[in-house]
Amino acid sequence: MTHPASASFDAVIIGSGAGGSAAAYKLASAGLRVAVVEKGNELPRDSSTLDFDKVVHRGLFKSKEQWFDGRGRTFAPEEYFNVGGKTKWYGAALLRYGRHEFEADPAHQCLGWPIDYDELRPYYEEAESLLGIRSFAAEPDLVSIIGRLRRAAGSWRSESLPLGLAKSILEHPLEASRFDGFASVAGLKADGETAFLSKLRGLPNLKLLTGVAAVELVGGRDNPRRVVGVRLADGRVLHARAVLLAAGALHSPRLLAQYLGTSGLAQQLPAAANVGRNLKLHLLTAVVAVSLSRKTDVIRKTTLLLNDALPHSSIQPLGFNGELIATLVPQVVPRVLARQIGQRAYGFFLQTEDGSHADNRVSAGAVPTMDYDATRSAPALQQHERLVTTFKRSLGKAGLLAFSERIGLAGTAHACGTLVTGTDPQRSVVDASGRVHGMEALYVVDGSILPRSSRVNPSLTIYSWSLRVARALALRLQDAPSERREVVLS
Repeated sequence: MTHPASASFDAVIIGSGAGGSAAAYKLASAGLRVAVVEKGNELPRDSSTLDFDKVVHRGLFKSKEQWFDGRGRTFAPEEYFNVGGKTKWYGAALLRYGRHEFEADPAHQCLGWPIDYDELRPYYEEAESLLGIRSFAAEPDLVSIIGRLRRAAGSWRSESLPLGLAKSILEHPLEASRFDGFASVAGLKADGETAFLSKLRGLPNLKLLTGVAAVELVGGRDNPRRVVGVRLADGRVLHARAVLLAAGALHSPRLLAQYLGTSGLAQQLPAAANVGRNLKLHLLTAVVAVSLSRKTDVIRKTTLLLNDALPHSSIQPLGFNGELIATLVPQVVPRVLARQIGQRAYGFFLQTEDGSHADNRVSAGAVPTMDYDATRSAPALQQHERLVTTFKRSLGKAGLLAFSERIGLAGTAHACGTLVTGTDPQRSVVDASGRVHGMEALYVVDGSILPRSSRVNPSLTIYSWSLRVARALALRLQDAPSERREVVLS
């Protein structure tokens, strides 16, 4: 069988989500020859990604990939394969980790970073600028709810929530009411494609390959520790001076584990034992608060709620209108009544940082496995239960009826940690420069590297890590022009 012709690049990036898009921006802007491989295609621009029935009820844009859980039961993680990855669908809450969240916290089973906050700070600033992050004033209904909460329970404090939304989004009511969990058609949300890849459009040194999966890493014939290319599902091989894994915390470890197994490196590299382990998802619960008045706020997701007694947890409003909130009302409630409740409700997203546990892991196989048990992170589970109970009690004191629903295993929006970064190859997979321990020319720029999930959404930290890794890599590749040669493939 003959395969399509191969091609050579300075860097090949697998995945176009937060990490992949930011790395592509930094490397291609430096003049390097870059290929981005995306398993999915570009999303349609026909408003179907804002269609409630197609997105929510029919799930047309979600992956149908089947996985096993830790007990051998099948389920479909809420993954998206498209240009821009999950960032096209995220709620655009873009917050920095706190300075202390780069340190280990053994009591909460949290690993430490190999770098500190100050090392990442300039890249936070760069990412925030590129993403156009801004704050929006809290709207009247939310102002009222927060005021009632403070009067009823003074332990809650609020901060403005940084959002990657265009200032003009309020001029587009449908987009404004459906940015959280939907993909913008007008480019009003700062996702990976809009904020990074679109800036590279037309550059001759960037090639975006869509609708084709990267199925295998390719090593040098005489040196399997050096990754020299990527084999695609259609048979093409992309040669590269550097390969960057950016397929996400559920998918990058499977590619790496497969390569380490077939190359024999799984028995040679200490880091190999950690591949796929330390999976973190955040402990997540949706809470719906209901009162008698109809709610008319549009954006809603403008404020972060914190409680000093719950230091690993945070709360943010859901950017859901009444129609969406009605879907969170328990199914035992008649749908006519659920819609009435939705019009008088506000949704909240409660999240608690989970610790690292080696048995929470992703495993490769004909059917991949995601073995995650929240009870392995007991301090986190206890705090999350207190968070839900405390918040619902506070809402009750404030005169709002509250009910909750825990986000299950399929809710993988914040998956991270499966190729964790650290200084010790015995306990981590990726070093402080983003390179896989013991490997040459193989880097990781997605949420797999995160040693901690933090109490806030991880996207901004992934963008920032990727910008940092890609900047240093660009300098190295530019300083080594003699390496621009045809590599020998196995």
